[in-house]
Amino acid sequence: MEALKRKIKSAHGLQSVVRTMKALAAVSIAQYERAVESLADYDRTVRLGLQALLRERPPALPAGRKRPEERRIGALVFGSDQGMCGQLNEQIVAHAAAELAATGLPAERRTAWIVGERAAARLADEGQPVLDVFPVPSSVAGITPAVQTALLRLERAHREQGLDEVALYYCRHESGALFRPETLHFLPVDLASFQDLEARPWPTDNLPVSTMDRDRLFSALIRQYLFVSLYRAFAESLASENASRLASMQNAEKNIDERLTALTRQYHQVRQSTITSELLDIVAGFEALRDA
Repeated sequence: MEALKRKIKSAHGLQSVVRTMKALAAVSIAQYERAVESLADYDRTVRLGLQALLRERPPALPAGRKRPEERRIGALVFGSDQGMCGQLNEQIVAHAAAELAATGLPAERRTAWIVGERAAARLADEGQPVLDVFPVPSSVAGITPAVQTALLRLERAHREQGLDEVALYYCRHESGALFRPETLHFLPVDLASFQDLEARPWPTDNLPVSTMDRDRLFSALIRQYLFVSLYRAFAESLASENASRLASMQNAEKNIDERLTALTRQYHQVRQSTITSELLDIVAGFEALRDA
């Protein structure tokens, strides 16, 4: 009975931890979802600025691609630092590895960075060496510094290593505990994708004018576009991580409840057996004394 009491007490302690982690994951999901939603107006402003500039002069299209045997590509894969987040790391690493393998380039022509220690080893096991590991932001406030650091390193590697492309691989949060792997072609910016902005009607009757040098302004807007894209990837990945953790904690809570039910039932059975045994001993002793 004492052993069962200890097991029941331990299960109740785990149940309390799991419930706390569930609550924290649910709160974190809401915070990161709001961070993603808050980008909508910011992104709209950046795109309006690009629209205003592109109405004056269309962008120069990127130069032709190198020969396949000369290409070099980079990848930033978003995983997690903490455990108990279900299959998130496995799914995003498998997705990134499949996408990189589909390029047909050997591993030495592919450069990979990882956000989160737990995904780094898995990607290395897939045959893709990891150049550097970025820590996962622990809060919404930590996303901006992480974006700035990652953006500087990606741009420097793109320039110094002669990378033709840099792609982001992250999990996009859909709803509840659901998420799916996503690929975003980050660098170079495909200016052709902005050409549809030229044909869009301006939302007001007052056409915008600018006094800043056009090339400097266009460069600044592109940098803001890159910032928004990278920020969204971080926020979506963190929301997905917590959604996966919430699902894991829900399963753990269900298992703990079932375990507690089984332990409690076993405890009552043992207790009843002990009481019955003690009563039988008393009756047997009474009968022995009476016969004597």
